[in-house]
Amino acid sequence: MAVSTADAAPPAKPLADKVLVLGHRGASALRPEHTLASYGQAIEDGADFVEPDLVMTRDGVLVARHENEISGTTDVAKHPEFAVRKTTKTIDGQPVTGWFTEDFTLAEFKTLRAHERLPELRPGNAKFDGQFAVPTFDEIIAFVAAESKKRGRVIGIYPEIKHSTYFKGIGLPMEDAVLATIRRHAYTAKTAPLFIQSFEIANLKTLRGKLGDLPNVKLIQLLGEAKEQPYDVVAAKQSLPYSQMMQPQGLAEIAKYADAIGPNKLSVIPRTADGKLGAPTALVADAHVAKLLVHPYTFRPENYFLPSDLRAPGTPATHNEAGAIAEIRAYLDAGIDGFFTDDPALGRKAVER
Repeated sequence: MAVSTADAAPPAKPLADKVLVLGHRGASALRPEHTLASYGQAIEDGADFVEPDLVMTRDGVLVARHENEISGTTDVAKHPEFAVRKTTKTIDGQPVTGWFTEDFTLAEFKTLRAHERLPELRPGNAKFDGQFAVPTFDEIIAFVAAESKKRGRVIGIYPEIKHSTYFKGIGLPMEDAVLATIRRHAYTAKTAPLFIQSFEIANLKTLRGKLGDLPNVKLIQLLGEAKEQPYDVVAAKQSLPYSQMMQPQGLAEIAKYADAIGPNKLSVIPRTADGKLGAPTALVADAHVAKLLVHPYTFRPENYFLPSDLRAPGTPATHNEAGAIAEIRAYLDAGIDGFFTDDPALGRKAVER
């Protein structure tokens, strides 16, 4: 996978003073994702930031789900009163069937309970099915602020705005709501560091012009697979693949409105044809030249997700601590400035070693 002018790069140093451990959807290898239990576990395990993905309810409330389609992460299918709301919609150009947050008021949404998204790989998480409500962005901020006070350390929040163009198109724009929520809480308005992330471009550019009173908020441009494009670019009938955005000139353009990039980890260190960990590309070095931090996603501890040469004996679901730490260490050696992980405890071990 070529993402820069060089096929491989020598070891690089981080641009940041401290490499950040980012709790991906909380500690989603250990608790169902995007629940207060998951965020709490991430904080307990040493995450510097916790990451809520944000979507919206029908009455305009920001809630934490990886997608606005919620059949895989809640028990909505078990609620007969909501059966008629199952439908098919076009989300970012793709047909999706299920139940959608924007068809529920917050009061209705609060009757649902979280379910594990990957029960075959995370059966321990599935034991918590039905126990946890889905939190709002306000509730997450209040929870993290309380944890910060209790533990005597500042914990950052790393929200992602999901499907920005889609939600704007149905009359539920999220960007102003995200900023209003941040400003509503002293913890996020004055104390905690935040990164706001998106796979789209236009919303980040809009946000850049509205952050004057929020110097603690930085912006991160997420980068998908090389051939994919930001959906706002597609919707505008233009062409800008992520591969082009990861070239030096593209990174210089990103640096005009963002502070960091969040690439797929395979754009930083690809895998060989037989699935082993390959050699680093020049992406980190090129991004650092543009003064962009690099926070790749996502490091997961199960054998299924690890390079073939780092897997342990066992099943795809085997929780492989040594392999997960070894993979992260390779990326730390490549000079990354932070990383998203489903198991922040292992991320912390990798950094501290």
